[in-house]
Amino acid sequence: MSSEAKATSFGPWWVKGDWNAFFGLFSNVLMNLMVLTTLLLFVVGIPSATVFGKIVPALGISLILGNIYYAFMARRLAMKEQRNDVTAMPYGPSVPHYFLVVFAIMLPVSLRTGDPMIAWQVGLAWAFIEGVIEIGGSVVAKWIRKFTPRAAMLGTLAGISIAFISMTPAFQMMEIPWIGFASFAVILIAWFALVPMPFKIPGGLVIIIIGTVIGWLTGHKQGAELTAAVENFTVSFPSFQFRNLFKGFSEFGVLLATAIPMGIYNFTEGMNNVESAAAAGDEYNVSEVTLVDGVGSIIGTTLGSPFPTAVYIGHPGWKDVGGGIGYSLATGFAVGIVCLLGVLPLVLAIVPVVAVVPILLYIGAIIGAQAFQSTPPKHAPAIVLALIPNFAWWGKTMVDNALGAAGTNAAQVGYAALDQAGVVYAGMEILQGGAILVGLLWAAIGVFSIDRKWNMAIVYSIVAALLSFFGVIHAAKIEFAGAWEPAIGYLIFAAVFAVMHFTKQESVSEEAATGAAT
Repeated sequence: MSSEAKATSFGPWWVKGDWNAFFGLFSNVLMNLMVLTTLLLFVVGIPSATVFGKIVPALGISLILGNIYYAFMARRLAMKEQRNDVTAMPYGPSVPHYFLVVFAIMLPVSLRTGDPMIAWQVGLAWAFIEGVIEIGGSVVAKWIRKFTPRAAMLGTLAGISIAFISMTPAFQMMEIPWIGFASFAVILIAWFALVPMPFKIPGGLVIIIIGTVIGWLTGHKQGAELTAAVENFTVSFPSFQFRNLFKGFSEFGVLLATAIPMGIYNFTEGMNNVESAAAAGDEYNVSEVTLVDGVGSIIGTTLGSPFPTAVYIGHPGWKDVGGGIGYSLATGFAVGIVCLLGVLPLVLAIVPVVAVVPILLYIGAIIGAQAFQSTPPKHAPAIVLALIPNFAWWGKTMVDNALGAAGTNAAQVGYAALDQAGVVYAGMEILQGGAILVGLLWAAIGVFSIDRKWNMAIVYSIVAALLSFFGVIHAAKIEFAGAWEPAIGYLIFAAVFAVMHFTKQESVSEEAATGAAT
């Protein structure tokens, strides 16, 4: 068979299921663009000319390049393995990061200086440092993945997915249920039950159409908003922002305190997403994936975007609805049109956000289920351990945001008063530090305990102790003795596991373990 014939047989650029995956992923990315622009405009206070003229086009360029590259990776994998069912990795702006860079980096700078443009510059420098750290992490990602149990990687991914990808959309859906439930009903039928839509219309498109139509018929969307968007329509292309980027490095110390752990988080999440794709049948090179994520973030920052980009959670979901290679390419170019040609304000005026947020419920459900379905049943308790630190992170974020809206904070209210109200804030604050890493470590220790692999349990306990001591996890910032008390706790773990090892409490078979549990 000629190489041209092989190319036709394996790795087709477009399959029928790509329509479903395209409308789903595009809606997902579009919703995140809508949210992050709203945060920039109304929380940080950055002028709309900068948001839509510099930041959004810069993000658009990085998203185009990233989606093209991941489509290329999928095509290459399909040719290598001679398969036509390979699904490309999804790609977009990192959701936890854009909340963090807005509320933890840019907003404090804007309030302190009274100048949102300085806040933008600091955000650029933060995202640049984070991208450099992620590129460095690509060197060790393959090694970490080799020695980390699948339950640990998928478990912590499920935790971040349920907490930060699905929870807020669920609340938003309940606020306007006549729109949110209509869209969610289509998701349940088209994507959960895999029932074809009438006239073979892609389920993702039906979700957008139904939600938008109901939004306009019920008066949730108003014509004045659309008129204003049309009147202010402009086409913008990005330009290099080296001057603004370098100005942002004036806050270098503050930037490092959060950029290092978030850089570690981002490459860890990328590593976990590669594991998630492997569990669904597509084995990608984890070092290449994390490297591309880091490079994409750096390209975006040099052009003016303070938001890191990353491989998205959700590969198994798009695979389940039939997505292949083309949906990634189509999403990249569609997002590029939205970002570069001034379409985003029009979309914000036409499509209700609540019409597309149920898609994130679907992603959370699929990723949460995969953690349990793709790992041995006996490791299920370890997966639950991985969820808890991420839920703590989400809970602390909610408490902090609520107190901030009331014009106060946990220190002013008092930790004792919060304790009496049932909010164990101090413990939650410690547990959530570096949550995705903590979840991975807890689950790995849990898996090795279940399997009685005491040597590996000791290794991961010592690693956790070191990360705690230097403030990478369980601390507000990286520093010597940053979280020394949890470090002692992890050393106690190591000591106990050492006793188990030297008393010859060896690993047992799955059947024996199941019998002991019952």
